[in-house]
Amino acid sequence: MDTTTTTTTHTEQTQELVEPPPPTPPPAFTELSEVASIGSNGSILFATDDWFAPAEWMLKDTEPVFLADRYTAYGKWMDGWETRRKRTPGHDWCLVELGAPTQIAGVMIDTAFFTGNYVPRVSIQAGTLDATMKRMLQTSIPRVTDEGGNIGTGRTTEELGMVELIGTDQWDVLVPRTELQAGYEPTRRHYFTVAKGKQSLIVNHLRVNMFPDGGIARLRVYGTVRLNLRESLSVRQPFDMIAMLNGGRCTGFSNAHYGHPRNLIKPSTAVNMGDGWETARRLDRPPVLQIDDAGILQVPGCEWAIFQLGGAPEGGWIERICIDTKHFKGNFPDNVQVEYAWKGEPNSWMLLMEKKKLGPDRVHEFEGDELLLPQAKPASLVRITIAPDGGLSRVRVFGTVAVAK
Repeated sequence: MDTTTTTTTHTEQTQELVEPPPPTPPPAFTELSEVASIGSNGSILFATDDWFAPAEWMLKDTEPVFLADRYTAYGKWMDGWETRRKRTPGHDWCLVELGAPTQIAGVMIDTAFFTGNYVPRVSIQAGTLDATMKRMLQTSIPRVTDEGGNIGTGRTTEELGMVELIGTDQWDVLVPRTELQAGYEPTRRHYFTVAKGKQSLIVNHLRVNMFPDGGIARLRVYGTVRLNLRESLSVRQPFDMIAMLNGGRCTGFSNAHYGHPRNLIKPSTAVNMGDGWETARRLDRPPVLQIDDAGILQVPGCEWAIFQLGGAPEGGWIERICIDTKHFKGNFPDNVQVEYAWKGEPNSWMLLMEKKKLGPDRVHEFEGDELLLPQAKPASLVRITIAPDGGLSRVRVFGTVAVAK
């Protein structure tokens, strides 16, 4: 009887599939307010060189992109800040003005798509320019505000000498000189936690140092906005208490599948749905929807986001609430409800506004005794609850500072 020997090669063996490890979650400081991006009123006051791509593009709100066939008169178009290959003594750097005075907890530098031209080393310093020095800088070396207007430019020896006299190189070091990696997906994002001893500093400006030159796709700066509104505002003058630039911040949420609720308190108008807060569709929606006599959908579930209000530590008295569903035309929530909590009882929620119907792509304003319930105590926190799910563009909560007795 013939016998046949079958040899099984390595490639013919059934291979056990090994799933890649899950991505490492970003540091906790990324849940704080982001204060450097354009949407947070961040800006560039000065840059030594903007040859290939201006420093302002490093502050764009959008994710970086790569356009393989796009070139400018100065070279390859890149989505970030890229300086020329330096052939003179020194190194490149820029001055960033933050959206508001901030205690900085951490920084993220993204080198996305800068694979052969990323900056090899960076450091970050922090301080505050006074109004006179800032005005002198902007007058002597103005930045072009048009999109890409600074591309192809660099500072002269005389301009560099004048700016060095300001002494920003003596500012506090938040991130010491550190090596970066190329802008491939596994290595593009670099997170830096500021040392505890420096997190108490309240600063308005950053000096971002390149060593010696190259490209950065995005800069993000996270921290806690610190404003003394008692000194800058009359206690009887209403202001937007939830605004990020006034010290408001998101402290918790139920769902942020398509957009983080911290977007709701940005100073700028939302550019699209991705610039707002949008949740996933809830799976507990009834198969057939019904409404009550007020037109409110009868659903078991909801989504929520909690915000700490800015202003004085005593909290405030809320007078008007604006809920904006701009861009959300087929995915706006059916209704919204607002509650508040006092600083002494942060887990005891009191109703401020009963459920109100919402519509698509519009601003909804609620004020006065007919729409807002009387407050028993000053509000330090607010909870925005939408049902059943959907998206909001912006939220504004106007009120006055409570006077400590």
